Amino acid sequence: DLQAQWPLHPEVVRGDLPEASADPSLMRQVLANLLSNAIKFSSKVDRPRIEIGASRDGGWVRYFVRDNGCGFDPAESGKLFAPFERLHAATEFEGSGVGLAIVQRIVERHGGHVTAHSSPGNGAEFEFSLPA
Repeated sequence: DLQAQWPLHPEVVRGDLPEASADPSLMRQVLANLLSNAIKFSSKVDRPRIEIGASRDGGWVRYFVRDNGCGFDPAESGKLFAPFERLHAATEFEGSGVGLAIVQRIVERHGGHVTAHSSPGNGAEFEFSLPA
């Protein structure tokens, strides 16, 4: 569904997505926000690629969304999950700055947590963990 919204269709690699203890409609929102960001921030590379997958770790399921886009400065990562904070100019990438705040709120309400890893020019990876 999300790929149809963007003119440049990224390669999407989907791994296993084991079930976790969570509300399906809210998890759809989490994944939609993370995938939408991955598509948006990899839209300016020649061959956009997005990976989504998960692994089990004890009583947790760790999901990830990874892209090969513009990335971000890890020193700025504290701003990622704050509502209306943006790490890129609105003229460079559109958006309201609330998507990741929504992701964090949903995941934390399910007893999980969210992390982000990146460096400028090297894509980004967002991971969220939920009870299995």
